Amino acid sequence: MGKVVLITGGSSGIGKSIGEFLKSKDFKVYGTSRSPENYKDSLFPILPLDVTDTMSIEKAVKRVISIEDRLDVLINNAGVGITGPIEETPEEEIKKHFETNFFGPINVIKAVLPQMRKQNSGLIINVTSIAGYMGLPFRGFYSASKGALELITEAFRMEIKAFNIHLTNVAPGDFATNIASGRYHAPVLEDSPYKTSYKNTLDLMNSHVDSGSDPKEMALAVYKIIQSKNPKGHYKVGDFLQKFSIVLKRILPDKVYEKMLMKHYKL
Repeated sequence: MGKVVLITGGSSGIGKSIGEFLKSKDFKVYGTSRSPENYKDSLFPILPLDVTDTMSIEKAVKRVISIEDRLDVLINNAGVGITGPIEETPEEEIKKHFETNFFGPINVIKAVLPQMRKQNSGLIINVTSIAGYMGLPFRGFYSASKGALELITEAFRMEIKAFNIHLTNVAPGDFATNIASGRYHAPVLEDSPYKTSYKNTLDLMNSHVDSGSDPKEMALAVYKIIQSKNPKGHYKVGDFLQKFSIVLKRILPDKVYEKMLMKHYKL
């Protein structure tokens, strides 16, 4: 029997690509969306789930278990983007962002753990971001939320190892998805001291997404992680320069690395 997989945010983009690929490999795939009625043509079932609503999370997880009597793999893929000068980003939007990108995945993990403990097996994959390895200008809150998820996974995976449950991160670089359309953008204010630098950075970020890699690369990476007997704590998926930027952060002096980033973003 194929493993039972639950993918949050499985209706489009990276989540959809992962789901379709795993289904082609005979996995039993369930995706989620806040509006599943919009995805009736999906190749796998799309269940209603809002990662900011714990009742919604519990209901979706219980539904999968009631149908399959098990849950082998959770892929925490649901997430949102956010851009803007840190000084000008509304506090309400910052909190909403962390509810989705940080607290949401944690609550989904908490919902699946009892079943995985019962099975004495399970794999949880958090989709983070290469942006979570560095503080990027005008993407500070996105970097912070993904970086926090990377770090808490390191602690969480040690706590649940005794139950034969594996927890790992996979950090994508820029992929050609519709993430930019769902991203919260702090407005470019006419009287803002950040007007020019923020607008230029926003244009650059959007061009990176438009020319990004095929999400199928992420699907293949996730498939390989699922096939691994003992997954590592961290995986990175992206082009050479994106992955190499993490290496440079480790070896370069802080000021040199900061200068390199500022030159890249023309700041």
